[in-house]
Amino acid sequence: MNADWNNDDMNDALAQLISRWKDDAGGAYRSWFLWEQRIKNFRSIRAGIAEVVREIDAGTFGNVYKGSSLETVVHSIAEQRQIFKGADHAFLWKPKLRIPDIYESPDNQRAFGRFLHACSCCENEEGVVRAIRQLAERGIKGLGPAAANMLYFLHPTLVPPFNTAIVKGYNALTGSKVKLGSWEEYLAMREGVLRINAEHRAVLSNDLGAIAGLLFDVGSGRYAAPPRADDAGALAAWEADLKKVRDESAAVVKAQKAAEQEDRSHAQVQGWLRDLGRSLGFDVWVAANDRNRAVVGGRLCDGCLDALPATVESSTGAEAIRLIDVLWLEQAGSNGSAVARVTAAFEVEHTTSIYSGIVRMLDLALGVPDHAGVKLFLVAPDAREEDVRQQLARPAFRRVADLSVRFLPYGELERNRESMARFGTGLKAVEAVSRVLV
Repeated sequence: MNADWNNDDMNDALAQLISRWKDDAGGAYRSWFLWEQRIKNFRSIRAGIAEVVREIDAGTFGNVYKGSSLETVVHSIAEQRQIFKGADHAFLWKPKLRIPDIYESPDNQRAFGRFLHACSCCENEEGVVRAIRQLAERGIKGLGPAAANMLYFLHPTLVPPFNTAIVKGYNALTGSKVKLGSWEEYLAMREGVLRINAEHRAVLSNDLGAIAGLLFDVGSGRYAAPPRADDAGALAAWEADLKKVRDESAAVVKAQKAAEQEDRSHAQVQGWLRDLGRSLGFDVWVAANDRNRAVVGGRLCDGCLDALPATVESSTGAEAIRLIDVLWLEQAGSNGSAVARVTAAFEVEHTTSIYSGIVRMLDLALGVPDHAGVKLFLVAPDAREEDVRQQLARPAFRRVADLSVRFLPYGELERNRESMARFGTGLKAVEAVSRVLV
């Protein structure tokens, strides 16, 4: 930290900044860090990283970024709202510079795979830092600390995200001169981030995404860093700027309401599927993180199961399966089954990538005994069908081809749900208005 500040002044001013920032509807804390989809995507991104490692180890990764498993997982990270926007730029092949050199050099590619594998397997800070240093020693051209964005989803309490705005914010806040592109400089910045986070953990989080969001908003110009000199005039001006940003945050309320409307639309479709499933005689489960969402007449979880069958709960993918938007289950004894089993799984994809939803359904279809025959449905706006088909065509989803995933358009569901509930039986009516994707 800069010597112009004493420790108490620094902490008081930073605490004031954090307090204002957390109340800002348009800041990264409320718009990204508290976004439910952020946590929901952790497991799918981790699964994607594991797929990259498997392909590199097997020698099937190839030598192009487009269409690769790496593109799929990095694209999923880049969709994590503003803080990760552009995360895929570091991995795009730049032919004139021949970077990043993990596509043309098999040795560098394998080193990258070992790096990801080591970070996936280790459980402590020492192991993560050692893996970073080993990768840095190879000096792979064009492969710098942007890869830390992948590590964040493996170890959110150990590895902060990294981009230009975060570095600018850190330098502005601390008076440091961290440069982009160097793993050593990243590791030095990480130490400073951990110290700041420890001092203000009570109002931030163990998850380093919170402080990264603060640094992002400072570095992108939304907030000014507190002045580091003992200057009452500068401090007053800075406090006035804080108030201005807070006042201006009212301008983002419209966008926030639009996002809330999107969430409501998602919950509304979940409610349709819940009610239809119950009318067709199924027990219904709604995603664990959506149970208390408000819908017409009450909460999404009303009339639904409080727990999944033991065969599901004991599976390795149970954590992800609990987050599938809607599950329909047959009771024990139905169709000769000795235990309650999942018959159909529905992922509602309003606007986001289908990647996370597919990974959750794969955990169910491929990882749970006696559930191999489960029917899988992607439920989305009618206009998204072609987009969904294109995403499923990615090599990363090749295992999906054998599972007969179906597309259920919002329009068909809305138009036919009442008649299906009155006259339908089992899954026949739903299958009749949906279409096979792969």
